[in-house]
Amino acid sequence: MNVPRNCRYTRDHFWVRPEGNEAVIGLSDYLQEELGDAIFIDLPDLEDDIEMAGTFGIVESTRTVSDMTAPISGTVVEVNSDLESGPELINEDPYGEGWIIRVQFDDPQQMDSLMTPEEYEEYIADLVQEG
Repeated sequence: MNVPRNCRYTRDHFWVRPEGNEAVIGLSDYLQEELGDAIFIDLPDLEDDIEMAGTFGIVESTRTVSDMTAPISGTVVEVNSDLESGPELINEDPYGEGWIIRVQFDDPQQMDSLMTPEEYEEYIADLVQEG
């Protein structure tokens, strides 16, 4: 399983990659595998405000429909419109072409509350072991 070192992670299996005062957000490799093939994604609008732990969209897969939970608070400055016609990008390249949104974050300190790659790997290992 791929867990890039330049990201932070949530217990809901979203990743955040900080880039200056903005951050890119997407689904983790673990989550995209659990969901199955993505077939539809409901993206927020530009300039929408999202709140940490709040819902910012929906991803529908061959197995389920899931809310997307914001890992940080901020304002949406870019959405990956390629996902509208090609939601499978989430499965093919979750940390690259399958990114979901870019936000200008309100509080950089929120990043500190997210799991490091090492912590996330341990979290997944515990889930698999329980599973």
